[in-house]
Amino acid sequence: MSSPQLRRADRAMSEQRAYEMLERGFSGQLATSGEDGYPYCIPLLYIWMDGELYVHTGSARGHLRANVEREPRVCFEVDEPDQVFDYGRFECDSGLAYRSLILFGKIRIVEERAVKQRFCEALMEKYGKPDSTRPKGFFPRIDGITVYAIAVERMTGKEMALPALSEQWPAKDRTKTPNARP
Repeated sequence: MSSPQLRRADRAMSEQRAYEMLERGFSGQLATSGEDGYPYCIPLLYIWMDGELYVHTGSARGHLRANVEREPRVCFEVDEPDQVFDYGRFECDSGLAYRSLILFGKIRIVEERAVKQRFCEALMEKYGKPDSTRPKGFFPRIDGITVYAIAVERMTGKEMALPALSEQWPAKDRTKTPNARP
């Protein structure tokens, strides 16, 4: 899978870690392009299934559906923030430990009822309550949702681990001084 070159290559996430994060991530943001040229971004729960990313919405035709039908190229972002840490003596000398993925690909509407059923089952497996006594595998409103699949063409992942206390301020001063010469 090809990926754009990262400006901060030192924070690049391995492909294995990217897929692990994709499997366990909670939610993400889907970005589409509107007819007016403005981006449109919405938060969604998702499932990684059969090598594609799946999301769903209600079946009403709104902004997202119009954008997808007009332009299938999309971007999907997943992140896991960790903690803010200090690296220097000024208040603004702070960093964030995090992990993030950005996927680029083409989205399509899933029409096959069997795939929609598997999506719903996987969605409940990931987000449902495991001790629920409600009937499993029965989705009476399956025809009232639209399921989308994103075929991922490129993916980039970045991460910044939380530095050990011995690497944080005040134990270590990494203040970035303006006009300082290396």
